[in-house]
Amino acid sequence: MEQEQTVWGIHTRNDLLFLNNQRPIIAIGWKEMGDVSIAGKDKEKMKDKYQLTYPDAPKGAISTAVGMISRFAFEVRIGDYVVFPSKHNRMINLGVITSDYFFDASEEQYPNKREVKWLKSISRESFSQGALYEVGSALTFFTVKNYADEFLGALDKNFISKPMEDENLEQIAITAESILETTKDFVIKELSKRLKGYELEEFIANLLNAMGYKTALSKKGGDSGKDIIAYKDELPPRILVQVKSVDGNITESTLQSLKGAMSEGDYGLFVTLSNYTKNAKAYLDKQPIIKAISGSELVDLILKYYDGLDKKYQSILPLKKVYIPIAE
Repeated sequence: MEQEQTVWGIHTRNDLLFLNNQRPIIAIGWKEMGDVSIAGKDKEKMKDKYQLTYPDAPKGAISTAVGMISRFAFEVRIGDYVVFPSKHNRMINLGVITSDYFFDASEEQYPNKREVKWLKSISRESFSQGALYEVGSALTFFTVKNYADEFLGALDKNFISKPMEDENLEQIAITAESILETTKDFVIKELSKRLKGYELEEFIANLLNAMGYKTALSKKGGDSGKDIIAYKDELPPRILVQVKSVDGNITESTLQSLKGAMSEGDYGLFVTLSNYTKNAKAYLDKQPIIKAISGSELVDLILKYYDGLDKKYQSILPLKKVYIPIAE
């Protein structure tokens, strides 16, 4: 039985390298890894080599990178299809892979290559929004699954572009929500990893400044339940802020320490990267003068006031504002 061809997606920063008329190719980077075909298909050995080659690489990124390299070198077959969205002309390029993997040592940026025959270039506007989201993956090299048939159908001479009224709005909403959740995961993980204790308190103070509050940080240690004092202006009320970077959910007793630090007329703000226990939420329901912010709610504020954050924190959380269509 003939094996069904896979549809792959790929991104590059060098559109013209891929679309070279004399020798069109697709390619990926990681030149320092060398010719990966020499080591063979053993992913564990490849991971070991990756760690030696890129010792500063985050552990979570190793499996992702090795997976892409392995797929490109060993899983792709001649005759498979490839979808390449080119940025310089906003076209979707559809092609068929015509060669085995090879390593081009003369190429500085993208030495891991495969030859390709481009079959068709079609305007992005001809495809459904869901299909465009799928090939807009954050990965360099990936499998196109959900919308493979739409891209293969575009190779037909009778292909008809997808009008807006035919869009699967439910799928668009799911995709948009997935992007937002991925962003939230990224922000919380980076804050957990890079800002601990007093450094996280400094970040929260900067976020409050971006929101229009005046803040004063307590000295390191011995804050008696208050890490930051905030005012909307020079006049009361005073807001006492407590920040916790612990992994577990916040308990009622922890919230009570903030309440104990508050004087008459004060308001309280508790900020955590995690969430609150059931008892803690019940306690908060009885304390309207204390506002509690969970990790997810904190990310919402960061995204809303991102432009007002110090450049230092924008470099820790490199984000780009995009607009995503949503289904009402």
